[in-house]
Amino acid sequence: MKIPLSKIAHGRSGDKGDMSNIGIIAYDERHYPILVREVTAGRVKQYYGEMFDGKVERYELPNLGALNFLCYGALGGGGTLSLRIDAQGKTLAAGLLGMEIDVDESELSS
Repeated sequence: MKIPLSKIAHGRSGDKGDMSNIGIIAYDERHYPILVREVTAGRVKQYYGEMFDGKVERYELPNLGALNFLCYGALGGGGTLSLRIDAQGKTLAAGLLGMEIDVDESELSS
């Protein structure tokens, strides 16, 4: 079945120049393997489409049950150069939480 990522994770994001940093953290450690399987760098890049001009790199943090994404060319030039409403990328994690992921019902039960 498909569920929004927000059902099993929360997120934080920020910026450095024209690069955004998105952290996705599982609410429950049991769901971390779902994040690893479903939330790939390719899917994040595809989800944001033309908004991200550069590559997306994923870093796994299993001890935290989290994934960290570095998104290059994601902010339209960065805070002082961008005409985007969110030039610092503070809402990118919240946006990514709307991405639908595939899970088996048994993966969600305790």
